[in-house]
Amino acid sequence: MACWMNLGQIFKLNAKKFPNTVALKDKDRSFTYPEINTRVNRLSHSLMSLGLNKGDKVAVLLENSIEIVEMFLAAAKTGLVTVPINFRLKSSEAAYIAENSDAKAFIVHDMFAETVNPIKPKLTNISRDRYVMVGKTQEGYRAYEDFIRNSPANEPDAVVRPEDTWILIYTSGTTGRPKGVVRSHESHIAFYLIAAVDFGFGEHDICMNVMPLCHINSTYFTFTFLYIGGSVYIHPAQSFRAEEILEIIEREKISFISLIPTHYNLILNSPEDAKKRDVSSIRKLLCSSAPVRRSMKLAIMDFFPGVQLYEGYGSTEAGIVTVLKPEDQMRKLGSIGYESLGTDAVKILDEDGNEVKVGEIGEIYSRGPMLFNEYYKMPEKTAASFRNGWFSAGDMGKRDADGFYQIVDRKDNMIITGGEHVHPSEVEEVIGSHRDVFDVAVIGLPDEKWGERVTAVVVSKEDGLDGQTILEQCRDKIAGYKCPKQIIFIRPDEMPRTPTGKILHRVLREKYGDRLQVTGCR
Repeated sequence: MACWMNLGQIFKLNAKKFPNTVALKDKDRSFTYPEINTRVNRLSHSLMSLGLNKGDKVAVLLENSIEIVEMFLAAAKTGLVTVPINFRLKSSEAAYIAENSDAKAFIVHDMFAETVNPIKPKLTNISRDRYVMVGKTQEGYRAYEDFIRNSPANEPDAVVRPEDTWILIYTSGTTGRPKGVVRSHESHIAFYLIAAVDFGFGEHDICMNVMPLCHINSTYFTFTFLYIGGSVYIHPAQSFRAEEILEIIEREKISFISLIPTHYNLILNSPEDAKKRDVSSIRKLLCSSAPVRRSMKLAIMDFFPGVQLYEGYGSTEAGIVTVLKPEDQMRKLGSIGYESLGTDAVKILDEDGNEVKVGEIGEIYSRGPMLFNEYYKMPEKTAASFRNGWFSAGDMGKRDADGFYQIVDRKDNMIITGGEHVHPSEVEEVIGSHRDVFDVAVIGLPDEKWGERVTAVVVSKEDGLDGQTILEQCRDKIAGYKCPKQIIFIRPDEMPRTPTGKILHRVLREKYGDRLQVTGCR
């Protein structure tokens, strides 16, 4: 059995090692390692006082905040399991995750009360006294600060092993239903140690977190810095204004940020006054979720002089699989790099499980210490994702003669828009349920701002069907980022299909890739 210290255990040690270091900071508050450790201990005791036991799930619907970080840390100290829910989801979507995960408590930000209040009667596993609210408290919730204020400050008495589950995080599945990804403490510890080496992070670094902490990317990088004794500045994910981000970088001397192409595009197109900010403290930048064009790479490196730019490829299930490092950025355009440190290997396999030759396309498989345990309550899905111990997220790719990998397509046609994952089948089901829709295919097309824009290619039964009707069909049923930003109407004979009748999404992407945006919602 591995003897690595998990995040809760290492945080106790860091409180002694770094007594004067700011661990967490936001626009209004600043806490050192000892101060956060005390708050986390109080939260840990408060949660256990509700009758929760090791292994119980706690759902969290929170914006990026110090409190959500404290919840992750408290789970690490007690053996509870954190279930982060995407704050962009609708009530019914949040209810599915809370129910499916068997959550027994719920911590909610006041701004998301309207999402949770309608579903509380449906969440039969959560008793009325186990709802906690961050921010301005409403009836039916315990106030977070009151909840933790009078609890003991000593370390909780719990035995948490490396192999124990820490996070149950939901990601889209091939049927459109979210899948619960079970991740252990040791899989995250592996990431922290690997990232510290692969990216060259140290205890004097200051990370700015703007990616949603309900996503795996943020749990990777935010907690890497807390594991090694660095500092983290927490910024709300719903409030990305380039001018404000640049001001914070200058004021806080931020040294690292993980961003998606959409964020970089906003920064590069910020007002001229904002561009005058001193961003020389930035040493390293990561770009993930979508490929970065050559022109954008050059612009980023010009905007942040001397910066080391990294790109990473991975998944909620596998962690970081490959890394494209600064020295390879320009000579390996379009590449996702090579295996990250500690990743056993990457294989490109054909449908029969045989490795393909250099330059040939196949499905990407990997294995390593960052790998997840299983899909919650989905043994068949778990088994289908592995081939002889090797995991695939369903991406198609190829390898060049130098050992660098490139993504060619997503096997399941997943769309990544503004860093959010959208499964076409879920959107197709909603649009296709309209009485005047004959057929529909949802694809992702290139978008300067969002990376990809959700596009619905629709065959209507009646000539009177318009884009606005399609949008109204979507608005109250799925999250805004899943709604089409573009709608294209075609004739039935224009829908490309295989001989067995399956729609060829790839052909649609190729055909309409240069179409301008028509309409949409977000």
